[in-house]
Amino acid sequence: MQITKDTVVTLRYKVADAKGKLIEESKDPMVYLHGGYGNTLPKIEAALDGRQPGYQVTLELKPEDGFGERDESLVRTIPKSEFPPGVKVGGQLEGRNDKGEQQIFHVMKIKGPVVMLDGNHPLAGMDLRFSLKVTEVRAASEEEIAHRHVHGEHGHHH
Repeated sequence: MQITKDTVVTLRYKVADAKGKLIEESKDPMVYLHGGYGNTLPKIEAALDGRQPGYQVTLELKPEDGFGERDESLVRTIPKSEFPPGVKVGGQLEGRNDKGEQQIFHVMKIKGPVVMLDGNHPLAGMDLRFSLKVTEVRAASEEEIAHRHVHGEHGHHH
């Protein structure tokens, strides 16, 4: 089966920086609903459109095609006293950005009485190399299309 709108795509992936240093490798397959639903990066969808299981590709993505440019306004230093006990480097907290919108912040550093947070995606601002291998393609169910994401194994569970 070919990858087209409203198909469920299963793939294995590796993400490296521009020099080829491995950043992340899938332990479990990535499964997404293909067709502009925002379930993966648009450049990945474009590269896989019309392909079949077994297809492999390596994509070089600039920040604007990946996770965006870094936005230094999303870096915060907050008094440690404002955090619950047990806050740790590497943790994630939900907060609000300057526009009042919900934002996920990553705990980058704890230094004395302050906690340094970063609301940027950890891969923002980076040139990335995605190595992809399509392992399975199937038709999406009506429910998956209506919900705009994959259900079941490796997908979303309600």
